[in-house]
Amino acid sequence: MSTHTSVRPLSGRVAVVTGASSGIGEATAEHLAGLGARVVVMARREDRLVDLVARIEKDGGEALALPVDVTDRAAVRAAAERIATDLGGADLLFNNAGVMLPAPVEELATEQWQRQIDLNVTGLMNVIGAFTPQLVEAAASRGVADLINTSSIAAQNIFPNFAVYSATKAYVTHLSRHLRAELGAKNVRVSAVEPGIVGTELQSHVTDAGALAWLEDSKETMEWLTPEDVARTVGFVASLPPRANLQQVTLMPTAQAA
Repeated sequence: MSTHTSVRPLSGRVAVVTGASSGIGEATAEHLAGLGARVVVMARREDRLVDLVARIEKDGGEALALPVDVTDRAAVRAAAERIATDLGGADLLFNNAGVMLPAPVEELATEQWQRQIDLNVTGLMNVIGAFTPQLVEAAASRGVADLINTSSIAAQNIFPNFAVYSATKAYVTHLSRHLRAELGAKNVRVSAVEPGIVGTELQSHVTDAGALAWLEDSKETMEWLTPEDVARTVGFVASLPPRANLQQVTLMPTAQAA
């Protein structure tokens, strides 16, 4: 997806995108680069990151691929140190890596529970811990920095069999509100983006038959969001004047009721 434009409100900014090898992260990295940011793309799948960087550069953008598993705290910190050394630090962080593995709790799919907690909560915190000092420093010098976390409408609404996933996303939303109160006075804007159903690889990870059937049925009643829809939302949030902070953005398919 090429989003290169003559209007480049993020020129001069350094944006880090986690979960950038597919879906929302991939689309957002391309969009932020099109808005003028130098983009650092992070995920486990190096081959996909290399392809993404090539596309961004072909469209006239700047990007750097850093293959990192966000659940590896030491690796995340090493990546942050490299970004500080090579690029002067990040002033925009799109904290997007995550996984969705719904199943009835009575099935005791404990490995799937732990995977969601490890990635959606612990991985999120690893990235926040590594990059918050850079965001604070950038905000002090340029007047604004952004921490944007990917949450979900599941943080607000009730979806049977999605209990653990929904709980991890409720964590993301509530954490974001607290961090906004903590960091806003330092000119670091914190936002949570809560999409409804988005067509990404997340659905391909689902193994529960009931959840798969529900997802398939939903395709018959609504047009799902695309990763590009979310990417444009993130770009809008980051392009606002420094005085303005969208604390929480809920982006829904028009026909999704809840």
